[in-house]
Order: sequence, then structure tokens, then C-alpha cells
Amino acid sequence: QVQLVESGGGLVQAGDSLSLSCAASGRTFRGVAMGWFRQAPGKERDFVSGISWSGSKIYYASFVKGRFTISRDNAKDMVYLQMNSLKPEDTAVYSCAIGRGSEYESGFVYWGQGTQVNVSS
Repeated sequence: QVQLVESGGGLVQAGDSLSLSCAASGRTFRGVAMGWFRQAPGKERDFVSGISWSGSKIYYASFVKGRFTISRDNAKDMVYLQMNSLKPEDTAVYSCAIGRGSEYESGFVYWGQGTQVNVSS
């Protein structure tokens, strides 16, 4: 059974940084794209960032572009999200997801439980 475990969330002030990590058990990330999503209370889940299996293609939602950086370490089956210049509106549960294929455009098939990020003003 696939299990994705996110870590690195917490409570920070506006302007601070956080680094999220995602590890998998039960399967490898080999050959598939990975992504990060977020969901704030009372809102729909948003696609934040995606990275292809090779790492050559990366997507950022407009609301995080220039502030967040996604990366992956295929040897360790890890994916990361570096979040800088955090804003109160970034407050949400952040979840990583496994892609359906090697490119994030193919969609995602499994999400982790997420890690809470709270940004105070």
C-alpha cells in the first residue's frame, strides 16, 4: 500500500520560509511526476507545483511563482517544496501527490494526508 508522508509544516510569520518534504513508502517515485497541492479551510484543493520525473519540466501556480521552489531527489524517493516569502494566504494543508505518468500534465493518482502550514501576519 502506498503511503506518502509529508513533513516540515509549522507556524511562521509572514515573510518567513519553510521547507516541506515528502517521502514514500510502499512504492517508489521512479518514473512518475510529483506534485504539491494545498487546501485551505472551506476552499477547494489547489495545485501548487508539479515536477516531471526527469525534473526538466516544472510548473508553479501563479500565486506561488517566484516564491516557492519544487525539487526532487530520485535516488532517495523524496520531493521537496521550498517556500519563501510566505504570506498569510499561504496558510493551508499541503499535500504531495504521485503522478499518473512521467509528466505532471497527466494528472495525479494518490495524495498524502498533508502537513499544516500556518502563516501569521
